[in-house]
Amino acid sequence: MSQYLPLLGILVVILGFALRFNPMLVVPAAALTTGLLAGFDLHEVIGKLGKAFNDARIIIVPYVVLPVIGLCERYGLQQRARAVIGSFHAATVGRLLILYLLYRQVISAIGLHSTAGHPQTVRPLVAPMAVAAAEKQTELNEETEEKVKAYSAATDNVGLFFGEDIFFAIGSIVLIQQTLEAYDIMLSPLELAVWAIPTAIAAFIIHGARLLMLDRTLAQPSPGRGGGAREARDGGDPLHPSPAASGPPPRAGEDKR
Repeated sequence: MSQYLPLLGILVVILGFALRFNPMLVVPAAALTTGLLAGFDLHEVIGKLGKAFNDARIIIVPYVVLPVIGLCERYGLQQRARAVIGSFHAATVGRLLILYLLYRQVISAIGLHSTAGHPQTVRPLVAPMAVAAAEKQTELNEETEEKVKAYSAATDNVGLFFGEDIFFAIGSIVLIQQTLEAYDIMLSPLELAVWAIPTAIAAFIIHGARLLMLDRTLAQPSPGRGGGAREARDGGDPLHPSPAASGPPPRAGEDKR
């Protein structure tokens, strides 16, 4: 029975997350619980925690990057991004996001998948530039603006997901290799990476087509975008003319001709 006591650390994790405690407190508490119940000394458990943190210290990189991004946004990063894209007359949402999709796939294919992402590039740069390009194509409402932002986030996801498998030294390739090896299918990581290239090309073509369709959707007039201005310019609805368009009503005794 005593050999199952260290599993109580899992219970600490479940209860901590269920009670919405701070994860930074829950995880060390679960580790201490597991270590002490396994018979380790307190100093030894703390030493192992410190060594694990030191070995995985790259996980604190986002805590350094995010304040930098916040300061850049505070001093007008999004506004400058919108101004830059607004200066290109041929820029559209689809063209901009296709270029970002290509960039995301290429850098992911060479292993630099952490150099871009939602907090690093999509929120402060790509999404504001896409919204600025959409404003040049149509009169934006809240629903359309959120749709453009969603396409920006989806473009990053597609580029990363289908681009990173081309880089053979990544965890997903190792997982695929180990899974296939369990069924006696022997493939090297390089072979798997090579066969990921056609999938990445297909993903680029399919998502690129979706982005071009988004451009066409934004270019089409809809009742909520500019319809009133066009009706005023054309004299209103021909089936239901307004009083201003049809002229004043004839006075009594006047010839209606």
